[in-house]
Amino acid sequence: MAEAGGTQRHYRAPCPGCGAPVEFRSAQSVYAVCPYCQSTVVRRGEQLARVGKMAELFEDFSPLQLFAAGHLQNQPFTLVGRLQYAYAGGRWTEWIAQLDGERQGTLSEDNGSYVFSLPYALTQEAPPADALRVGMTTAINGQSYTVASNEEAALLSAQGELPRLPELGRPFRVVELRNDRGLVLSLEYGSQPPTAWLGRQVALADLQLTGLRSESGKEEQGRAFNCPNCGAPVTVQLEGSKSVTCGSCKSLIDLSAGIGAELKYAVQDEPVKPLIALGSTGRLEGSDWQVVGFQHRMGRSLGEDEQFGWSEYLLYNRQKGFCFLVDAEDGWSLVRPTTGAPVVSGGGASARYLGTTYRQQYSYDAETTYVAGEFYWRVERGQRTSNRDYAGPKGAVLSLERADKELTWSLGNRLDGAAVAQAFKLDARKDQFKRADAAPLSAASGLGCGTIILIVVVVIILLLILSTCSSRDSNSSGSPGSGWRSTGGSYGGYSSGGGHK
Repeated sequence: MAEAGGTQRHYRAPCPGCGAPVEFRSAQSVYAVCPYCQSTVVRRGEQLARVGKMAELFEDFSPLQLFAAGHLQNQPFTLVGRLQYAYAGGRWTEWIAQLDGERQGTLSEDNGSYVFSLPYALTQEAPPADALRVGMTTAINGQSYTVASNEEAALLSAQGELPRLPELGRPFRVVELRNDRGLVLSLEYGSQPPTAWLGRQVALADLQLTGLRSESGKEEQGRAFNCPNCGAPVTVQLEGSKSVTCGSCKSLIDLSAGIGAELKYAVQDEPVKPLIALGSTGRLEGSDWQVVGFQHRMGRSLGEDEQFGWSEYLLYNRQKGFCFLVDAEDGWSLVRPTTGAPVVSGGGASARYLGTTYRQQYSYDAETTYVAGEFYWRVERGQRTSNRDYAGPKGAVLSLERADKELTWSLGNRLDGAAVAQAFKLDARKDQFKRADAAPLSAASGLGCGTIILIVVVVIILLLILSTCSSRDSNSSGSPGSGWRSTGGSYGGYSSGGGHK
């Protein structure tokens, strides 16, 4: 049965499985999932045909829900459907947005934030998925893109109205390409020819959304199970977490297959105590952020033996998603994964993103050595990446992390250690937040001229004594003088945050 409604007709018919009404708000929707019996139905004229049964949804911590409405560039839209996918690193969700009678888009998760995408017509057939290697640059419709990921995915579940419905559980390739204008192009190889979607990052607040899921609708008690290593109870607060640590034995538990599946775990020795406790809430850049995860990482510059370490806190805000608070020897920084991919030039010496040029500071390999809390991606102890850090104007930091199937860029800014301590109400321990960026030269500028002259004189005298001793050793020994030099190890090279799926 068709009903008039706004600019287009609504379709409503009884579910072939249970008889409950199934409504199609969009003329572009072909499939729907009955909200009562989970039957998957296809619209054939004025009738509905049952084509299967949909798997149960994995609930997440997103504030989005069906029939939430908003505006994109002054154009109204309504969320009418949801698709949940799985890949090797976990899961992600795409919401079907009905823009008007002719157009549908998707509002999807992207490294802890959101991207709004629209269908994109390709002027030439998409390259084969195997030809798009992670890190390579290619042109699509005359625009240059970097291949950011090439993963195999499968549909887990769906809800509401759907313009397309991949076969449940059947794997297909998804390739993401990004550019320095902040655009992300997704190629889905689940059909022939492959479909393309072009989008950019959006903030939920800018979409003027109404009808969001209320805070009271979230299960504050979380999900609980027994640790597979020690048997102690473990509670998961965020429904979408892919990894969690046991509070008793510190084992790292993989949740990517779901709590009902056989849980894999890894015992962690030598625990690292976070400076900021898990669960703490702090106010940074005008928003409240909760610490939900912590990881310690070690790095080694290419060609060097010395290692250096830093810590990363995963922060969560219900409206803004996730970001990372990074504690390194050269200072604190707050970073977020970028939607686009910078253009790298000069053999990696510089990177340009959104019109700003950044200069490479460090190049190194990184390894995750300790994990605590919850993470929206599948994190493992021993995970390795190749990293580059770039410095920009006014304390801006740009970082690249590269793994086998994915590369991720992050962008952020430096923070003063005292400001971090104040944000988390740890002023009494602010001395523990001081780092190497605390401007030691500014303190030296307070020295008097006489003191500086005395220091210079002492240094000159010491150099003369060393020179004399070296000369004597040279004359009294048949072996060449050895002298001393710096170790050549890298001081610095501390990551300012990396990208995370």
